[in-house]
Amino acid sequence: MKFVALISGGKDSFFNIYHCLSQGHELVAIGNLYPQDESIDEIDSFMFQTVGHDIIDYYSQCLEVPLYRQKIVGKSSNQNLEYSHTQNDEIEDLFKLLSTIKRKHSDIEGVSCGAILSHYQRTRVENVCDRLGLTSLTYLWQRNQNDLMLEMCESGLDARLIKVAAIGLNAKHLGKPLQEVYPHLLKLNQMYDVHICGEGGEFETIVLDCPFFKTKKLEIVEQKVVTHPGDVFYLKLKVQIVDKQESSFPLLSPPPLLEHGLADATQSDHLHDDVAAPSPMSTYSTYTPSVSVVDTPSKLFVSNITSNVGTVEGQTEGIFKHLHSILKEYALTFNDIQHVNVLLSDMTLFARMNKIYATFFADIYLPPSRICLETEISTTIQVSCIILKKIHPKTGIHVRSRSYWAPQNIGPYSQSIIDLQRKYKLASLSGQIPLIPATMTISENNIAFNTALSLQHLDRVEEVIGVTNPASIICFVTNSAFVPIVVDCWNHYADTRERVSTSLRENLVIAEVSALPRSADVEWGGFSCEELCASYDDDDDDDDDEAATIFEEPKFDSFEYYNTCSIANGSYRFISLFTSDINVVQDFLKNQSSFVTLLTSEFLQHSQFEYFPVRKVYNVEGKEYKFCLIVRQEESSKTYGG
Repeated sequence: MKFVALISGGKDSFFNIYHCLSQGHELVAIGNLYPQDESIDEIDSFMFQTVGHDIIDYYSQCLEVPLYRQKIVGKSSNQNLEYSHTQNDEIEDLFKLLSTIKRKHSDIEGVSCGAILSHYQRTRVENVCDRLGLTSLTYLWQRNQNDLMLEMCESGLDARLIKVAAIGLNAKHLGKPLQEVYPHLLKLNQMYDVHICGEGGEFETIVLDCPFFKTKKLEIVEQKVVTHPGDVFYLKLKVQIVDKQESSFPLLSPPPLLEHGLADATQSDHLHDDVAAPSPMSTYSTYTPSVSVVDTPSKLFVSNITSNVGTVEGQTEGIFKHLHSILKEYALTFNDIQHVNVLLSDMTLFARMNKIYATFFADIYLPPSRICLETEISTTIQVSCIILKKIHPKTGIHVRSRSYWAPQNIGPYSQSIIDLQRKYKLASLSGQIPLIPATMTISENNIAFNTALSLQHLDRVEEVIGVTNPASIICFVTNSAFVPIVVDCWNHYADTRERVSTSLRENLVIAEVSALPRSADVEWGGFSCEELCASYDDDDDDDDDEAATIFEEPKFDSFEYYNTCSIANGSYRFISLFTSDINVVQDFLKNQSSFVTLLTSEFLQHSQFEYFPVRKVYNVEGKEYKFCLIVRQEESSKTYGG
């Protein structure tokens, strides 16, 4: 795609351009924001590097593309992590800049941004891009900083330190190239946890030359050290344009699709097993389940909403209007929804459904996470969701930028929404399919590779939100022959992740369905958890005794296989129950007050749980059962039918 690059003069903005070019994108313009008072070098913007702004004009000659500039008039008025339109904020100056560029270059589709770790910077560029119908390109996002700095040093990038503001860095380091200061930065990282790439504001750089500068580069002819309050030093530079020999530049290689720990998981012994014929359709498709509403102290579970209106658009609108009426009854809104399961009878209807779905979450900056798949249902669409009663402050991750990290979200859903309770965090995880993040195309590798890649996407979401323990994970496949490969991959993953204990590695359900988004063959989703030990270690003994009495470890001996994930001394539990005996299921469901999701291909008349029809269901060992019940156990749950 054609793109405009936001530049500050620093290494990150230029190195991201290099990766954009290496990914086949075409640079057509560059943009920069600079102080309203041009005599000021440093305005301490939360968003923009301004030191060295007086040499930005030269880069247009170096890159042979037009430069557009916008004065920074606004302040950092909106300092929330997720940005929304705010008058007199500096991000509105960015909006003005990109709006101008888009008017001049109507064919641009992307915006290059050099964000590495900063959610603050990323979300603001994404906000502006969304408003203008553009895609944020952030190929440095979440890269290992040491690997990234080494790559910069070896690429031929000539970037000099122009500002220092960290322990161990002083005026003598100004003007030095990255290659020279890298060993010192590595030492400071080991001693003081200084960010090697300067992501903590430790230093800023100015680029004099890049391999993709065509026939011109910059040369420093004069420099003056300026002392800023707080042991901060920066350079006031005078530069000139000089000629360079024109030559083709080597394209940068992307990082490996699979990190080392998961690459070995692609060597499954079952890789060459024969692919089975699709499992037969169930009788479920003739049955429409009743709407279920389960009210617990912290959550509301609304399940099995359907509609009989003729078109998929009409059904989608009817379903969400029904959901709105339920939310209103409980004084809740669409902003309180944590997660949505969308079941379709035909995946080719996805785009039509999604267009209407998006209208109900259009003004929500962290829309709910989502799993969407095709399975045998009696209507076109069936929706179930989890609503949080105490969601403020709302937290999660909604990455809309294209990168090497994991797939960007294209659509009205977040990668994760976090349920923050006093004793634990519980994160919903959107379904992850084997998309290649840099191109957003489906991997054409074998099922073992794709299983590992999509699981890596899920793992990276857990890592970036800091909620990393598997609580209840579901892997959907489109053929039962893939199940042994999924089991092999999961076991290898658990073996290489210290956080996945023996008990947590059993929190896996595998289900066969008829189709997945983008014709994928595998999809991972579910929930992860993190205990907040400090919040309950100080509880008095009476409270602990009471909790122990309420949450004695349950036994489910009537089931053929079960596993329990107990969170924060039993404050919350996920229980996975497997059986092929319908009588065991029916007995368990009698007077059941906890929320239950039932995955099955069998017909079962009951209204107080989420029906999740699948063709086949398996446990973590790859053993097939007719029924799997996922129970979420919370104190003082109440059940209501509808």
